Amino acid sequence: MGEKPRNSRIMQAAQNRNADKAPKPSRTTGLGRVIIAVYGILALAATVRAVYQIMSKFDEAQVAYSLSLISGLIYIVATFSLSSAKRGAWLVSLYAVGIELVGVIVVGILSLTHPEVFAHPSVWSGFGEGYGYIPLVLPIVGLWWLYRNRSERHA
Repeated sequence: MGEKPRNSRIMQAAQNRNADKAPKPSRTTGLGRVIIAVYGILALAATVRAVYQIMSKFDEAQVAYSLSLISGLIYIVATFSLSSAKRGAWLVSLYAVGIELVGVIVVGILSLTHPEVFAHPSVWSGFGEGYGYIPLVLPIVGLWWLYRNRSERHA
């Protein structure tokens, strides 16, 4: 009466294997969706602002306006790669967000040490102070989110 069936270990192994194959939450759900939305807003804001500035007054601050356009393009790449489930999107996201973080830090430091070059602010000058420091905080959160969802990198 108290005997276990002989195949109980086999059944447990099969159940464990099926549990591993259960769909995991994607990096585009929950907090990931918020991160993607913020990247999308920054992409739109930075790109439109930079295009306007380049078209209307590029001769006043070529470096700052060019950096704003570059940051906008990086935000566009990050937005689309973070929201994509295609093969390689995880790695593209990692590069885009990593480049963004380096850019914010380097431009932030340069804008403090060489203010004459940044007479007009860019998205990343002052570590993104014109955008509420979101350009500084967002890549840190984004890299953490990508690290947390690194199992999707080969999906």
